[in-house]
Order: sequence, then structure tokens, then C-alpha cells
Amino acid sequence: MREIGIDIGAGRPKSVDEFVGDHWDYVITVCDHAKEVCPIFTGAVRHRRHLGFEDPASVRGTEEEIVSAFRRVRDAIHEQFTSFYRMELGPSTRP
Repeated sequence: MREIGIDIGAGRPKSVDEFVGDHWDYVITVCDHAKEVCPIFTGAVRHRRHLGFEDPASVRGTEEEIVSAFRRVRDAIHEQFTSFYRMELGPSTRP
């Protein structure tokens, strides 16, 4: 992420349980098998979306192949979320 100017150093994994009491416009799952293996989010959600991506942590090979897989998935996530934003949330979709 640092390669594209995003600092995730202060981030930490969070349980969905931390957010159950909150209200959400969107909950978006991103892992390939999220619908089958991720915990079900029971909080107040207006829209649920699933955008599946390969888990780059499961890639085996040389260091170059593994890094390439992480970059490929990172770039695919960026592309899909940019498209989602433009189509669902962008200024042209607001009244």
C-alpha cells in the first residue's frame, strides 16, 4: 500500500462485533468466499454488496510472484471500489 501512497501502519484487524450497534448505509464484503465463511453482520444495514477478490495470502511461489499477486488484488480492489463509488455514491447520483 505504501507503493501507492497509503499508510496502513496504524490499522488493526477488527471484529464485526465492534460495529453491530452502528447503522450503516453499506456493508461490502471482499473476500472470495465471504458469503460462505465470513461472519454474518447482523447490524442495521441498508445495502449489502459482495465484491469477491482472490486472497493473495493463499498464493504460493517466488517472492516476486507473491508480491505480484498482492499488487494485482490491491489494484482490482481499487478499480472495483472506484467504480462502485462512481455508480452508487458519486455526486452525479445525488439529487
